[in-house]
Amino acid sequence: MVNVPDVPKADFRLSMLIYDTRYRSLTIQVVVFLLVMAGAAWLVDNTIRNLEALGKDFNFGFLGQRAGYDISMRLVEYTNDSTHARAMLIGLLNTLLVAALGCIAATVIGVIVGVLRLSKNWLVGRLMTVYVEIFRNVPLLLWILLIYAVFTESMPAPNAYRPDADGVAAMSMQFFDTVAITNRYTAVPDPLFSRSLGNIDIVIFKISVDLLALVATVVVSLMARRALLRRATAVQEATGDRPVTWWKSVLILVVPVILMLVALGFHFGYPELRGFNFVGGTNVPNSFMALWLALSLYTGAFIAEIVRAGILAISHGQSEAAYALGLRPGRTMNLVILPQALRVIIPPLISQYLNLTKNSSLAIAVGYLDLRGTLGGITLNQTGRELEAVLLMMLIYLALSLSISAVMNVYNASVKLKER
Repeated sequence: MVNVPDVPKADFRLSMLIYDTRYRSLTIQVVVFLLVMAGAAWLVDNTIRNLEALGKDFNFGFLGQRAGYDISMRLVEYTNDSTHARAMLIGLLNTLLVAALGCIAATVIGVIVGVLRLSKNWLVGRLMTVYVEIFRNVPLLLWILLIYAVFTESMPAPNAYRPDADGVAAMSMQFFDTVAITNRYTAVPDPLFSRSLGNIDIVIFKISVDLLALVATVVVSLMARRALLRRATAVQEATGDRPVTWWKSVLILVVPVILMLVALGFHFGYPELRGFNFVGGTNVPNSFMALWLALSLYTGAFIAEIVRAGILAISHGQSEAAYALGLRPGRTMNLVILPQALRVIIPPLISQYLNLTKNSSLAIAVGYLDLRGTLGGITLNQTGRELEAVLLMMLIYLALSLSISAVMNVYNASVKLKER
């Protein structure tokens, strides 16, 4: 029996941090980390020195001071006696409102235009191409200003809806005499509940119990419809025949919501011209309308290209197989092409939602007070706390972007191809 002695390990030397590949990457990472931290420390130290030279400190006490300015469009209670923190909340809610409505409208526009651009009808296809090329190649700020100018210059004043001595008005309201578009605002019906359940006061603002009840009803209806479809799929896999579910789905989705609305006494408060303005409804400022339309049309052009690329990514054989089974083009698109194209469409669609949310900060150009207009505009100028205000805005926009990305990534994971 022969004993083989262990091979002695080489002693560690400092030169191995540079010449040995086992340690070189670690050395580079440590050096880069130290350089980044040194740069950050220099920035913080330089900022503190400059603030001391200006006689300033770093604190967020200004958020508790009186704001002193009015905000025309607000979703929760606010007066000019409220604090800057309250004004920041109003701006944040206005940003969320225009971003949410913009994402919905842009998605609808993008899907319709993206599908129609592939139409075999030459005129329809070219018209959609012209829309896409015009909107995505002109800066968004110009579209916001153009639409705002159209509203303020071409729409009539509110008194144009006042009837004269003969009972005839120069202008009449649109959509069955329910909406009045003026050069200052758009008067729309206000949703009301005659048997309201009241509000829940969470100190910061009040949450409508009626709205919570409706949302809960919709969520339960969606879960019931999902269970119905799951059962239909199980029956199909067991017997080969899929039971008819469309009318059951309609009943599950529509009837509970209608019953809840009836129970709450839902009705509309229609706008009515009294004096110099419309009352009884909600007066939506033209700045909001211009921003919402511009964001929707501009982002819709990009989403249309994403939808078109997603559809073209699906093999043409899929369409031919669907036609061979007797499906019409419309059902082929809804049942075969779009479900598969979603796996290609969703990832770039997330980026467009993020872009739309961040582009809403251009609202300051038309006087719409969102987060940029309140915290990053009037509050910043009044208090002189530019560093704190900008840092707060950066953190809020970062949180919004990460939240949107997280929600859409969850949806993307639910529609992606499941492999065994």
